Amino acid sequence: MNCTALKNYQHILALAFAVKEVNEDCRILPNITLGFRILNNYFSAQMTYKATLNLLSTEDKFAPNYRCGTQNTVIAVIGGLLAQTSFNMATLLEIYKCPQFTYGTFSPAEGEKKLFPSLYRMVPREEYQFKGVIRLLWHFQWTWVGLFAADDDTGDRFLQTMLPMLSQSGIYDAFILRTPRKTSLSDFLDLAIMLQEKYPILVERKANVFFVYGEPPSMIVLRVFLFAFNALSLPPLGKVWIVTAHWDFTTESMQRDWDVQSFHGALSFTIHANDPPGFQTFVQTVKPSWAKRDGFIQVFWEQAFDCLISTPDAGEESKQICTGEEKLESLPQTLFEMGMTGHSYNVYSALYAVAHALHTAYESKFLLKLQNIEPWQLHPFLRSISFNTSAGDPVHFDENRELVVGFDVTNWVTFPNNSFVRVKVGRLDPWASSRTALTIDDKRITWHRRFNQLISLYIYGQVLPVSLCNENCSPGFSRKKVEGKKFCCYDCAQCPEGMMSNKIDMDACVMCPKDQYPNRAQDACVPKIITFLSYEDPLGKILALLALSFTLTTALVLGIFRKHQDTPIVKANNRSLTYILLISLLLCFLCSFLFIGQPQKVTCLLRQMAFGIIFSVALSSVLAKTITVVLAFMATKPGSGMRKWVGKRVSNTIVFSCSFVQAAICILWLSTSPPFPDTDMLSLHGNIIIECNEGSTAMFYCVLGYMGFLAVVSFTVAFLARKLPDSFNEAKFITFSMLVFCSVWLSFVPTYLSTKGKYMVVVEIFSILASSAGLLGCIFSPKCYIIILRPELNNKDQLLLKKNEKI
Repeated sequence: MNCTALKNYQHILALAFAVKEVNEDCRILPNITLGFRILNNYFSAQMTYKATLNLLSTEDKFAPNYRCGTQNTVIAVIGGLLAQTSFNMATLLEIYKCPQFTYGTFSPAEGEKKLFPSLYRMVPREEYQFKGVIRLLWHFQWTWVGLFAADDDTGDRFLQTMLPMLSQSGIYDAFILRTPRKTSLSDFLDLAIMLQEKYPILVERKANVFFVYGEPPSMIVLRVFLFAFNALSLPPLGKVWIVTAHWDFTTESMQRDWDVQSFHGALSFTIHANDPPGFQTFVQTVKPSWAKRDGFIQVFWEQAFDCLISTPDAGEESKQICTGEEKLESLPQTLFEMGMTGHSYNVYSALYAVAHALHTAYESKFLLKLQNIEPWQLHPFLRSISFNTSAGDPVHFDENRELVVGFDVTNWVTFPNNSFVRVKVGRLDPWASSRTALTIDDKRITWHRRFNQLISLYIYGQVLPVSLCNENCSPGFSRKKVEGKKFCCYDCAQCPEGMMSNKIDMDACVMCPKDQYPNRAQDACVPKIITFLSYEDPLGKILALLALSFTLTTALVLGIFRKHQDTPIVKANNRSLTYILLISLLLCFLCSFLFIGQPQKVTCLLRQMAFGIIFSVALSSVLAKTITVVLAFMATKPGSGMRKWVGKRVSNTIVFSCSFVQAAICILWLSTSPPFPDTDMLSLHGNIIIECNEGSTAMFYCVLGYMGFLAVVSFTVAFLARKLPDSFNEAKFITFSMLVFCSVWLSFVPTYLSTKGKYMVVVEIFSILASSAGLLGCIFSPKCYIIILRPELNNKDQLLLKKNEKI
């Protein structure tokens, strides 16, 4: 054990208190009195070996491995505070298989489990703490961290272990500073020079979190390190210090007045501790009068209270004489704490572990006389013990002889009088799942006062320190690697069009789901609007009204022709063809309604087929009427053999055959690749287009192409027959109607291909209505004009008169 630092004296008191409790408790080891012996190693390997051999020797004689005179049986050894001290002790104690309890943080060596099977660790291995630090850094999103490590073998092992863990977790070191393991006033000048060189790196504002690794001696050096800032009149650092369970406000007597404000708001993983009932009362009874039984109290008392117990030597006359009534509770907490610290609690628990193991061995009749027990015989009982301390904490070891215990996350709140408060703000449970291993209550944390003056993030009304190589990339941006810098140093790039990022510091922007699209800020996905040409849409309403109006108009024309079916103007040019054409035009206007509304399976199958076949019937009727005019004119010539072709049979054949070809194309279309309802999520930004997929585009254009072919043939025949002596010149009207029809559908193709979504449907409906209206208007409006407004012209004499005039 080491008692150079004043706070370590509490470890002695914890051991003495535990032995006192066990000896006074009749339930544990009745009629057996435990004793203890404490030796100091002075942080020296040589003294550690000597002290260990002394424990194994005959009382008052340094004769290891010999039994002579009065012999005190060493059952177990508790020590040491430092990892190297524990290794040095274990090298000798393992020869005797003597149980050894390390009460400080222990850095496991390679093969340590096999090398030292008699070693029991009261603190879980450092690896758990390192993982806890990673989780803590990620909890607060600190990715740019300064590292302090002692300039010795332990510091080397720490960096070899920690740097890969940080890198794999996306956390990087802003700098690495190696601190001396020990220092003295003679080294102060060299330390001051080094500090002036490193100061610009330490005060750099991006790295606001420092992770410190080192055992108590190097922590004392860190105090010297920070004291030098004040001595050199440099501004204080004001950072967040993160430390492992090694660390404590360990202060030597010469450092009692040194400021500890630099550590205000520090976070540490501390060994879980509780105050056993009666411990503080026991501590208050400590007096210098213990000197006969306690070889450490005089040095402790004189250094702690800066007084002398014995007669002053030359040069010490200025010091006061200790009264012996000084109060330990009056000491600064940096020198001595009344509450039991984590390391002291481990000493207390280790002593109880030995006592319970001995008690179990005694009760199991393993030994007839407990006084004859050998240290190696205690191991089976130590490995299987399980009990609760008087403070209520469970004690048992795992298969690696490690105490199954977690760590407290402690926030250190300091005050100007060098006192401090340990605030428990979380818990690290190494045996829990990765999600629940670390729990933090952010609201309880007090940060360094400097952060209240910085622009940072606010959580629960508090300022959260930021430790990043650069500012976070906000949603809508992604990280962009900067050549020559570490990965956590990056630029922010705006997300490309059509992509988004909804978290801070995303590595890459992502696409939204197909049914969503990025908002304007590109930081969220919003549902796409479902769109189709509906009756509620203004365009849908207009087209539906137009289709209904033309339908009613066609029905009216059909009614007029039916009413005047026996008049010469209706009979002329084949009355049956006129009715077929009017009915097909009526159906053309009605089929427009198949294109309005949400596409369904039935409507998708019907609308193009109905449109193609009905229009083909209409065009076939127009073609038949035109051919009828030509045949009628040729039949009037004397000796013409065309008379036999004049009649309904030819016109009906033309209508049927031309319509059949279109029907065959449509049947082939339906049997190979029929239209079906589909959704288009890509064509229009922010819209899901519900449409009819034509199935086969080639078949769709075949239907249009065939109608175009019929229209061109009809136009050509009508154009050639426009000057024939036809009654009421119907061939000329057909020519105009075909000219309108061809113009509409020639403009339809490029317009249809250049539009998207519901506007494609609008273009097709408009083309259907416009071309049908062109046929209706050009062919039937002159005849309706005569039937209704000029009935005197609708007679046979007038018909013959016009024919004769033309001839």
